[in-house]
Amino acid sequence: MSEPIKLSSPATKEFWEIPVLYEDDQLLALGKPAGLLTSPDRYDANRPNLMKLLHAGIERGTFWAKSRGLDYLMNAHRLDFETSGVILLAKNRPTLVALANLFGAEKPVKEYVALVHGAPVRPVFEVNAKLAPHPLKVGLVRVDEKTGKKSCTHFQLLERYSNHSLLNCQPLTGRTHQIRVHLRHAGLPIVGDELYGGTPLLLSRLKSGYRLKPKRTELPLIGRVALHAAKLTIPHPTTGAEVVIEAPWAKDFSVAVKYLRRYAGLPGAVSAVEDAQGDNGEEVEIAGDPS
Repeated sequence: MSEPIKLSSPATKEFWEIPVLYEDDQLLALGKPAGLLTSPDRYDANRPNLMKLLHAGIERGTFWAKSRGLDYLMNAHRLDFETSGVILLAKNRPTLVALANLFGAEKPVKEYVALVHGAPVRPVFEVNAKLAPHPLKVGLVRVDEKTGKKSCTHFQLLERYSNHSLLNCQPLTGRTHQIRVHLRHAGLPIVGDELYGGTPLLLSRLKSGYRLKPKRTELPLIGRVALHAAKLTIPHPTTGAEVVIEAPWAKDFSVAVKYLRRYAGLPGAVSAVEDAQGDNGEEVEIAGDPS
């Protein structure tokens, strides 16, 4: 695997090492960290975002860009600010157009993992609920069967804990906040997703006898929406061959699962993941983040 791409924002004094998950002459897949926008924020253009940082690196002739001969790089889809995982980029405009067509036709198979409150009634289930922007609250999405767009997400239970579950989430459509809203609709809000009914995951709620040192404030085990874009399967835009791209769990996600297994695991609980997942110009329309 290639060396990580190092990016920094002097304005905010932040630094990121972005892992390269897949690369060929036309495609570059990166592991987007949580807490970094994919593209410019419509309300605050000065917030750091992945694409602006990458473009700045290309313009400066940074080693990672120069060594690849890059003069073009564009994202084919987006991930939410708080969502980590696979994001796919095109190295030239024809590839971007081809990817945009694939995403527009919902050809890629996107798989996320999510930590949620509660447990589903069935280990495999679907949510079919039309989604639309909230009429009063900017940035929010809600279930709206009258004016919403068709939206469907397939879910599978991977692990069950005493008061939480680990789910595999496969959005069959690509609506903004789709997974988050569908899980809230199913009564299973994502851990840390305060926008849609989730609350932080605290060790004090899991570990009996937990004691916090004096004058300390407890921090959540995962301080963001507990959602990770784990896998993307897509036909190659040129050859049509299947390309499978996977992103190891983000460290905070692994830590949260580790402590849930240790202090909230259930005897005989469902488990479909292995412990090895641990530590670890002219515009072209692109797909929104279904997360």
